Formats: sequence, C-alpha cells, structure tokens
Amino acid sequence: MTGAPPVLYSAQDIAQRLSVLARTLAALPDRPQVAAPVLVGAFVFAADLVRALAAEGVHLETEMIWLRSYGNARTGSALSVLAAPTEHVKDKHVLLIDGVLDKGNTMVRASKLLMEAGAASVTKVVAVDKRHDDAVTTADHALYTGVKDFIVGYGMDDAGRYRALPYIGKVED
Repeated sequence: MTGAPPVLYSAQDIAQRLSVLARTLAALPDRPQVAAPVLVGAFVFAADLVRALAAEGVHLETEMIWLRSYGNARTGSALSVLAAPTEHVKDKHVLLIDGVLDKGNTMVRASKLLMEAGAASVTKVVAVDKRHDDAVTTADHALYTGVKDFIVGYGMDDAGRYRALPYIGKVED
C-alpha cells in the first residue's frame, strides 16, 4: 500500500461523537470512577474519552490493562496478559476502554480480570464495535458499529503501521 489509508471516519466526526458519548457516560446511574484502557490499541481513544469526561465533570482514575491478541497479524491469536488490573479497581465502577471490538475475546478477558480484581461493575466502551455475528460479546457503548473493514488509525494499527493517524481509516488489500 502506498500513502495513508483512506478516511472512513474523520477526526472531526470522531470528536463530535466523542462529545455525545462523554455526555451519555456522565449520565450513567453508576458513574465510572476508573478508566481501564486496554493497551495498546485503546490509548488514543482512551485519552480523548477521559478528557471529554473531565469536561463533563467526571474525573477518572486510570488503571491500564495490557493484553495482546493480534501481534503483527490481522487475525486473532492466543490472548496473553502482559499487565492485569490491580486491587485499585476494588469496589469501583470501571469504564473498560478498547479501540476495536472484533470478536470480543479481548473484551471478555479484560472484563473477567477486572471483576476478579473486585470491580463493582464494568462498562465496556470502544471506538468501533464491528458487531460480527460470531462475536462473544458486544460493547455497551461505541462511537461506531457494524464496520466490516480492517481499520487503522486513532490508536489502531496494521502490523505497527498507521496507529498515529488522527482519523479511522480502512486498509485496502
């Protein structure tokens, strides 16, 4: 592939949807107390979301979770836990944040780890929930749903490439 991938969702559209999502999350009855981004793909979305929530008066503590499921391939592989949540989440409402929910295995594993660490509740939020028919879970909240393309940018990558794009693009083979 030459040049940057074509834009699927612009930085401006992402920012608008992010603002709406932050208002929705701030209005939850069990307001989030801790943000738990899944590294590495969630770090850009999580940073923007945490700042948007702060603008809504919701100031979150942060507990990073580091799981690896893709490596340098486009298909899922064995899921490994590089950094699990700590007792810091005990008895707190946790906002589990990831970039993309493909089949859902990462989200299920991260949710389980948070509950095992004592979280009072886990709300799953992603930038993109692909909503595959064979997915094992869905997100509670997503900026976008039903995307079929392989996507990059806004923290998501293709074998390490395109993670820093300010938009969500689609990779064309």
